[in-house]
Amino acid sequence: MRRIHIGLRTGIALAAMTLALSPVLTLNASASGSGDNTPVNVAGGISPANVSGAVPFGPTTPGTAEEVSFILDENNAYQLQNQVESGLQSFLTVSQFAAQYGQSQQNVTALTSYLAGFGITTTVLPDMIDVNAFGTAGEFDAALSVVQNNYHAPGDPGANGHQSVPGQTFHGPTTSPQLPRQLAKFVLSVLGLTNYSPFTSDAVSAVSQLKVTPTALNTNACLLLVGLPSACNTPQDFESNYGLTHVAKHANGSGQTIAIITLASMDPGSPQYFWSNVLGMTPTSRTITQVNVDGGSGPPSGAVGSTETDLDVEQSGAIAPGANVIVYQAPNTDFGFVDAFAQAASQNIASSYSASWGEAESLINVFTAAGAETTEYQASFDEIFEEMAMQGQTGFVSAGDSGAYDDSNELGTTDLNIDSPGDSPYITSAGGTTLPWSATFGAAPGPTATVTVSAQRAWGWDYLWPAYSVFGLPSEAAFANVAAAGGGGGYSQLETTPFYQQGVSGVHNYSAVPWLTPTNPQNIFGSGVVLPTAWNFNPTPSVTTGSSSGRATPDLSTDADPESGYLEYSASFAPGAPLQGGWGGTSFVAPQLNGSAALIDSALGYRTGFWNPDLYWAASHGNSPFTPLNTAGTSNDNLFYTGTPGTVFNPATGLGVPNLGQVMGLFER
Repeated sequence: MRRIHIGLRTGIALAAMTLALSPVLTLNASASGSGDNTPVNVAGGISPANVSGAVPFGPTTPGTAEEVSFILDENNAYQLQNQVESGLQSFLTVSQFAAQYGQSQQNVTALTSYLAGFGITTTVLPDMIDVNAFGTAGEFDAALSVVQNNYHAPGDPGANGHQSVPGQTFHGPTTSPQLPRQLAKFVLSVLGLTNYSPFTSDAVSAVSQLKVTPTALNTNACLLLVGLPSACNTPQDFESNYGLTHVAKHANGSGQTIAIITLASMDPGSPQYFWSNVLGMTPTSRTITQVNVDGGSGPPSGAVGSTETDLDVEQSGAIAPGANVIVYQAPNTDFGFVDAFAQAASQNIASSYSASWGEAESLINVFTAAGAETTEYQASFDEIFEEMAMQGQTGFVSAGDSGAYDDSNELGTTDLNIDSPGDSPYITSAGGTTLPWSATFGAAPGPTATVTVSAQRAWGWDYLWPAYSVFGLPSEAAFANVAAAGGGGGYSQLETTPFYQQGVSGVHNYSAVPWLTPTNPQNIFGSGVVLPTAWNFNPTPSVTTGSSSGRATPDLSTDADPESGYLEYSASFAPGAPLQGGWGGTSFVAPQLNGSAALIDSALGYRTGFWNPDLYWAASHGNSPFTPLNTAGTSNDNLFYTGTPGTVFNPATGLGVPNLGQVMGLFER
């Protein structure tokens, strides 16, 4: 039975808009309307000048086509936040949301008229909080008082099982955008003046990657390979492991639509091949629709992450085979990611949605300190997630795959950090575990090592480090530096503690095993933010305790370790190996939960909405659908955080491992 909670939030995550004055700007009188036309800074996106290794090479051609998103402040924001965090019993349509929480037509018209005065056309999304503007670099330079340059940044070779990121050429402004004060007072952020791609996929490959030949495209071929038979799981194994099998016997997701929010295009035909030829599922009449947001993600390519999109569709769709799927494909940019969620919210077709992309909070903090980003960007995600919650849409975002050190794979910093936008209080953060498994690596006469995980635990690759010699590393410390992977989790520096987490045991007091002590502090990119960039390794850490504040993640966890991971089929994989075993990451958890929500909604006959308030209430009041992973020590950690016996929550695995059949029971009316 669903419980509704009443409470007041202790803080508001939306930061106040910066109103620093700048030189007076001559405005088009017919476009600006009445009111105070003093130009003020508004929150922009990432400035390319602060991207690591970015080299400018001349001004952006004025005729360059651009699409810019203006995210507007919500009305009645405090009321909206309290309702979402306390739990909802009924939901709104998009038009009802716009009427209660969107900007007024007068304000929206003032903004669009101002932009039209510079030759910029606009489309207003139905929620009245997202305005898409279309023009040229020269037109936006004039309207927003900026100058844009072209830049080139080197690629990233990838680490900790993550895929490499290619170099990129892009453009962006050298200063923050400006608007007349009467417009700036209701504009939360301006996104899209740069097309830099900051986001990375949360998919990870096993240390020993399994590749199945094209002549044996089936699960048995993977299971018979010597090495990692435990890394060939399917979505049906997920159902069995997490209490969904009984639900799947009575519902198949019919009547529901799943949304996949992604920054790389899907390979057409890959999901259908996976379902029919790899899993042997009977084809259904479901539809798969690809929606190109802000011009789309370009052609499918493994280099930009299409394998991520393929697995998202495959995993969610296999769990809910009767559900339709919409793939919202956006460019890998700040405005693209926000707009993809906004499109899914404004269309309000999907009952559940997920995303498996993110960036570390440290990266946002560095850009903020450098004047290139503000917390209003984070608040843009919050606004859209709040809208989706009010409309009954259930959402999941991956928690990250670098354990407690989320930015070690992006900036290369070694501070405790979590992933955005999964840090939002208005989304369910999907963390990772390792299933029981055992294998012997190496072969005589060379070194060999047997690795055994005897019980489900928090995912952290510290259990592999003693086998360093098998993988060609000179020491356990050296292996720790190249295999620092695990389920994301910890405490937000950007978001306050939501109401549903307040008073839950273990949320603010944690246990930890400090394998890695951050060292070598550096001023990152000259931003003034000093962060550690190296580790000292301790092979025998003792359990310590501590406390922290802010939004704690993840909310729940399931198998994400590639060593106990999943099969994936993708046409974007290397030629000759479209089916591979040994894939994982919290990239799998989010879409699997997405499909689970669609299955549950199908069984119940109605939307279940934002899960977190009900999950935390049940876990704290004797009706928990979770098995907490609360063992303290090095057998259960995400490279730092571990369990605390007797608590409801820990930052390594959240509330723990769900029984999704029991989760469905929380929402029965």
